[in-house]
Amino acid sequence: MYRFLVVIEKANGNYSAYSPDLPGCVATGDTREEAEQNMYEAIEMHLRGLVEDNLPVPESQSFSEYIIIQ
Repeated sequence: MYRFLVVIEKANGNYSAYSPDLPGCVATGDTREEAEQNMYEAIEMHLRGLVEDNLPVPESQSFSEYIIIQ
């Protein structure tokens, strides 16, 4: 089992998603939920490709935190 941070951002008329730990692995969608599902599928395909090419799957190094400023 793998765990990766995924960032989803609202863009002009759609949503985009990426994982800082998987450069080049990106997805889009008309809704947040669609972008999330598409990113899940993109990560699955990306990891399968790494395994098939005998390349290491990177360990997740990213994290996120909200900071409150008053």
